[in-house]
Amino acid sequence: MRILVVENEARLAQQLATALGDAGYAVDCAADGERADFFGQTEEYDAVVLDLGLPKTDGLTVLRRSREAGIPVPVLVLTARGSWHEKVHGIDEGADDYVSKPFRMEELLARLRALIRRASGQVTPALRCGAVALDPRGARVTVNGVAVRLTSHEFRVLSYLMHHRGRVVSQSELTEHIYARSADRDSNTVEVFIARLRRKIGSSFIETIRGLGYRIADADA
Repeated sequence: MRILVVENEARLAQQLATALGDAGYAVDCAADGERADFFGQTEEYDAVVLDLGLPKTDGLTVLRRSREAGIPVPVLVLTARGSWHEKVHGIDEGADDYVSKPFRMEELLARLRALIRRASGQVTPALRCGAVALDPRGARVTVNGVAVRLTSHEFRVLSYLMHHRGRVVSQSELTEHIYARSADRDSNTVEVFIARLRRKIGSSFIETIRGLGYRIADADA
């Protein structure tokens, strides 16, 4: 899963990037509204953390342009404490939730997980399919209750497929959502991650749909 952090305060942006990376996300950062607008219009994200007080182009304008372009990505707005009008304007422009500064990182991560979960139609905090359970709260995967150790990229691949279970996900789509913008992307490595996951969680858990991509069957369907 891939997140865009839009924050002009360098120290906070680094703290967010580190916390999100530790939680299993691929992270891009933008320090001003122009760069955020460009990233949002040209890259694929699973959620955006957006500060409203940005240089060059303000956060509300970035948000409005994104919604006018029909981009449905969940947006978590950062507002100054007590700025109720910013919260109202943010929601009216298309934000999905907000956190007031200063905030606890645990709260921001929890709200972000909830946004991503709702966007993909998931109800419960932990994702389950058959014997496999993935808990985004601790970036933890178990098979029949036994913990399975995954690399960060293996976790991102499995997380994306489980958030979109029942749907065929192309190799290029997976590539867009498991790497940060600055990473050296190679769609062929997706095959490697899929092969490793099959060895670790079961050879039949991830289906290959020839010529189209991969799918985790929806056990509830």
